[in-house]
Amino acid sequence: MDAKEKNNKLDIKVKLSTLWIVVMINVAMADIFNFMMDLMSGNTTPGVQVPQIGMLIFAIIMEIPIVMILFSRVLKYSANRWANIIAGVITTAFIILGGSLNLVYLFFATVEIVCIAFIIGYAWKWTNPEV
Repeated sequence: MDAKEKNNKLDIKVKLSTLWIVVMINVAMADIFNFMMDLMSGNTTPGVQVPQIGMLIFAIIMEIPIVMILFSRVLKYSANRWANIIAGVITTAFIILGGSLNLVYLFFATVEIVCIAFIIGYAWKWTNPEV
């Protein structure tokens, strides 16, 4: 493998990891803003409890973009490529199905989905650097 191929291999990993960082920060900010908006508008529902299994499922889904920051940098080509595509699809579905229609959420969700589209696109077009 020559120096240019080595740089391309590193570049795609850095791009993917950086995009996952942007996605994760936007997911966190969307949740914080939604929580603040609920508090300010009085839309909190006293006495509503989310079961532990529901919170666990939510935590697992939220963990996907977090671990993809690391996995994008350390996984080998084939596993890395497919992990990014699959994680991108799952995260996009979660963003669309688990969101709200307020403008702040739609803004953050749009940024997240655009970044994930780049992630999936880069991973899809990524060719094996070993060949």
